[in-house]
Amino acid sequence: MPAVQSKPSADRTKPALALSGGGFRATLFHCGALIRLNELGLLTRFVRISSVSGGSITAGMLASSWKRLVIKDGVITNLGAAVIEPLRNFCTRSLDTSAVGWGAFLPGVTVGDMLAKAYDDLFEGITLQDLPDSPQFVFNATNLQTGRLVRLQKIRLADYTIGEIPNPKIRLAVAVAASSAFPPVLSPVEIATKPGAWKKLKGAIHHGNPAYTGSLSLTDGGAYDNLGLETIDDFKTIVVSDAGAPFGTEEEASSFWPKQAMRALDIATDQARALRKRLLFAECKAQGRQPVYAGIDGDPASYPASQLLKASPARIHELARLRTRLNPFSEAEQARLINWGWLAMDVAARSYMVPEAKAPKSLPYPAFPLNDP
Repeated sequence: MPAVQSKPSADRTKPALALSGGGFRATLFHCGALIRLNELGLLTRFVRISSVSGGSITAGMLASSWKRLVIKDGVITNLGAAVIEPLRNFCTRSLDTSAVGWGAFLPGVTVGDMLAKAYDDLFEGITLQDLPDSPQFVFNATNLQTGRLVRLQKIRLADYTIGEIPNPKIRLAVAVAASSAFPPVLSPVEIATKPGAWKKLKGAIHHGNPAYTGSLSLTDGGAYDNLGLETIDDFKTIVVSDAGAPFGTEEEASSFWPKQAMRALDIATDQARALRKRLLFAECKAQGRQPVYAGIDGDPASYPASQLLKASPARIHELARLRTRLNPFSEAEQARLINWGWLAMDVAARSYMVPEAKAPKSLPYPAFPLNDP
């Protein structure tokens, strides 16, 4: 079979959104970003939403609810009830420990299986084929065999060193589990594939090799691209909600080898994230584009948009360094993360997408301000 080049499947002149990894911290921060994008009439304008890890939990809920959303004048009127509240409830669960516990003791069941089962509670067992055609939702995972990005979406499952499977019949919960399977605790997530289902693409060096086409061993998409940028980096307007943890120094290095391994992983992840971010801004500048970037460790004062609401540096520091676990987040942690994601996206969007929009006067959860802790 001759190799073909995969064709773009979305209009690159329209805006695209990336939701980063970062566990439940990211899930909640992105909830705030979605709320503000919706209030500004921007959320329904995205033609592709790319997500990683904790961001894929948020994107998965949005995707699974899309056909039930009520849109009036470009604004979703039931976003809170359909998307935000179910996610907040989900973020009170102890997902990682239960998945590890049951996956370790139930015969024939893996941690990845249990993670997907938990997501089925949220997504009600629907498949990628049940998602809307537009916006396109892309859930990013990493192939432990090839070391490359795996895109899981309605129109394709693709690892461009192997090829692509058009219209994969995969549960949404499995796609989100693969995207959020933090190594080594929650991964791999195994996806069985039929060798004959793979379509050869140009440069697919492993196409037809049964060692790669019979099953995929997937881990967290953040191992490859924690910002979810690779699948949207050629769009004219790129909006990024980044809840990745800022890197922290340590005065003493541990001699305990598991801690050293995790520290090395943190260093590699931080460098990859920093390089992706620098490349995004460099490419956009060279091409006359302006990325709309809202980061969990950002400074609202660095944006040109006027502001009435403030977030103190101490509060930002605290929220940016909350755990990346999939374990219960308190009412205060949830509300403040949502408030901060909302405010960070507000100032970024009003600076570079809708400068005519007025500065807001109240947070989504006013009882949980963003001043000093």
